[in-house]
Amino acid sequence: MRIFDPHIHMTSRTTDDYAAMRAAGVRAVVEPSFWLGQPRTSPASFYDYFDSLLGWEPFRASQYGIAHHCTLALNPKEANDPRCVPVLDELPRYLLKDKVVAVGEIGYDSMTPAEDTALAAQLQLAAEYGLPALVHTPHRDKAAGLTRTLDVLRESGLPPERVALDHLNETTVGAAADSGCWLGFSIYPDTKMDEQRMVRLLRLHGTERVLVNSAADWGRSDPLKTRAVGEAMADAGFSEDDIDQVLWRNPVAFYGQSGRLDLTLGADEEQREPGGLHEGNSILRGGE
Repeated sequence: MRIFDPHIHMTSRTTDDYAAMRAAGVRAVVEPSFWLGQPRTSPASFYDYFDSLLGWEPFRASQYGIAHHCTLALNPKEANDPRCVPVLDELPRYLLKDKVVAVGEIGYDSMTPAEDTALAAQLQLAAEYGLPALVHTPHRDKAAGLTRTLDVLRESGLPPERVALDHLNETTVGAAADSGCWLGFSIYPDTKMDEQRMVRLLRLHGTERVLVNSAADWGRSDPLKTRAVGEAMADAGFSEDDIDQVLWRNPVAFYGQSGRLDLTLGADEEQREPGGLHEGNSILRGGE
């Protein structure tokens, strides 16, 4: 089983997680930029974070034979903080980088006017730079949030096939599917979807345009939930081809629209030995 996790926050995970993911079949990931759990106090902290997603984290992933790409944006929650809004002016220089395969996460948190402005501006940047958009649907008032999101998407002119609507569930999947956008589902303990619910939705809606992710972060999450979905699909009678479509070919197709997806490393059959340096850091401790 080959797995591409299209939404996972590896900055929050350990190298043991990378090793377990590799053993479970994960060969590629996309890491969206997101809120780190406490407010940033200046735009400069974003730029250091973006640089880590472009340099350090791909290096760390490569030690375990996993190809790492990212999506960059001013996230919805921090779009409400005037100290962070200048990030929108600097974002274009980051969207030129090779490992950036989408603009994201963008969307709504509390559905404020400031979030309206940031969403519209970043959808425009996605169109200008020829990138897909990864859109975070809110965790509260999900149906209303999706309706508002779709209104802004229609006004943006970004084609729906270049948009992934993430964190969907049973209440929002119908409208999202009707929009023509890609359908993203986070398999996450307690607060989002689980693998059995995901299998039921796949039976109802099919495997086309479906992206399944772990969304693993610093909360109670599990970076192996993509594998759990594959196993649940197999138990439910889905074919190997169906599983491969959901867990590999669909994310390749969506992020491949960026023209920047390079899965050469992720296709390696053998785990790479840790070694080499990134900015003077080998990851190893205590000498060679």
